[in-house]
Amino acid sequence: MVKETKYYDFLGVSPDATEQQLKSAYKKGALKHHPDKNKNNPEAEERFKEISHAYETLSDSQKRAIYDQYGEEGLEGGGGGGGAGMNAEDLFSQFFGGGGGGFGGMFGGGMRDQGPKKARTIHHVHKVNLEDIYRGKVSKLALQKSVICSGCDGRGGKEGAVKECTGCHGTGMKTMMRQMGPMIQRFQTVCPDCNGEGENIKDKDRCKKCSGKKTVVERKVLHVHVDKGVRDGHKIEFRGEGDQMPGALPGDVVFEIEQKPHDRFQRKNDDLFYQAEIDLLTALAGGAIHIEHLDERWLTVNIAPGEVITPGSIKTITGQGMPSFRHHDHGNLYIKFDVKFPKGEELKNLELLEKVLPPRLQQNQPPADAMVDDFELETIDTNENSQARAHGGAVDEDDDDVPAGAERVQCASQ
Repeated sequence: MVKETKYYDFLGVSPDATEQQLKSAYKKGALKHHPDKNKNNPEAEERFKEISHAYETLSDSQKRAIYDQYGEEGLEGGGGGGGAGMNAEDLFSQFFGGGGGGFGGMFGGGMRDQGPKKARTIHHVHKVNLEDIYRGKVSKLALQKSVICSGCDGRGGKEGAVKECTGCHGTGMKTMMRQMGPMIQRFQTVCPDCNGEGENIKDKDRCKKCSGKKTVVERKVLHVHVDKGVRDGHKIEFRGEGDQMPGALPGDVVFEIEQKPHDRFQRKNDDLFYQAEIDLLTALAGGAIHIEHLDERWLTVNIAPGEVITPGSIKTITGQGMPSFRHHDHGNLYIKFDVKFPKGEELKNLELLEKVLPPRLQQNQPPADAMVDDFELETIDTNENSQARAHGGAVDEDDDDVPAGAERVQCASQ
């Protein structure tokens, strides 16, 4: 699964296209829309640039992996690689031999010897819930990949049917000359005899299984071992289980762990965090709370009488957090308490509190000759204008939303 397919659409291929298929699609598209062949067609020039930019990205296995997972946004600022700053004409020239490299740049190596070619790596995100990370799990995941056609052993046709193109001698390119005034320009272009494939095969001799494409799509099921305590972003690799293509090493498959959000616990490294709501009686007089853990156990947490739990206080249970990856020691479980106070109508026999609670705090007393006004507390009005007045804020005189008769507050400074 890829995040977006725009670059593949530019080339007219599917997201599981092999490097050979990308190469062929680019050569055909670049030849068709090249500015030299469409001098009076600005749309063709723009199309040529789109095709070139798409191929520049997808032919680089590292850039392709980033694009598949994060889309075009993931490539912004990431850059890197030898193609940075290359425009469409440069890419076309390099790809079609303008720099003396033939097809050497197809696998990111140019003229440099970087060992055997390798098919692209397939990247997948594997979403796992917290319970499975706590206990460990083996997931069976199916993927689609290209494999060498067994009907023709990757030749594209029966033995001897595939012939080297005589027009380009198997290079896929032909050298052409063009006169420009007194000058003669020498340049390379896609061989029209083989469409850049470097070989020819008659339609009747093409492999019936792969239609001459040399590879077929196959469904593969992999057993992905999610070890206890793995963290978000952890990668599990399967070497050689990716795409296959003739003349290249098989690619790899990489699964990246993505931890799903949990409805009860939050995780930070190897520690777990849990929010518990208790009543005021339990907070003052003790009691017990019960927590369902990630392995179906229930933890009974006892609060001793007199161990006052204040709102927002945090307690810990050692060793009841997440297992650490591969060591399987456990982190801690942290519990944050939310104390729920009773409503006024739920309170009974308030005079008894005077006997069991500490004495009231000593308040400041007014002098004997002071003028004293009595007030009762009111619930805060959540209306925006009322809040503004309560905080001394000014109400805009031009505000049409102010209710009729609302008090206007004017600036006191003159």
